[in-house]
Amino acid sequence: MGSIFLPHLRSGWHVDQAILSEDDRLVVIRFGREEESQCMIIDEILYSISEKIKNFAVIYLCNIDRVPDFNQMYELEMGDRQLEPFTIMFFHRNKHMMCDFGTGNNNKLNFMIRDKQELIDIIETIYRGAKKGKGLVVSPRDYSSIRKFRS
Repeated sequence: MGSIFLPHLRSGWHVDQAILSEDDRLVVIRFGREEESQCMIIDEILYSISEKIKNFAVIYLCNIDRVPDFNQMYELEMGDRQLEPFTIMFFHRNKHMMCDFGTGNNNKLNFMIRDKQELIDIIETIYRGAKKGKGLVVSPRDYSSIRKFRS
């Protein structure tokens, strides 16, 4: 249901424009397939926090089948196989923001976070780091012990 209310980026041009158009806020893009269960869950969580973070972040959704432009570049798929149920990436002033979650992958958030405040804290930490000119920030929590969710 959350995917109905959040804005969808319907082409590579729209993704680029979303990243380029924000001068101050963090751009949060969820890449995935909204019909998959894990993606539906994270979309609900993203929608539920969107109003709370609107002053410092904006959330967009991008279906990797309809917009395959970034699948190789952001390592979202290998061949025709999606690597994770979803991938969340962060951008600030046309710069890809990285976050050390303790998982070994600083480029993206690709694991389930069900706690809304926890996700708000991550987004806010990345935003604060971006405002200070940092390209890499450390997550407020270490996720090195998480297990990957697979449908």
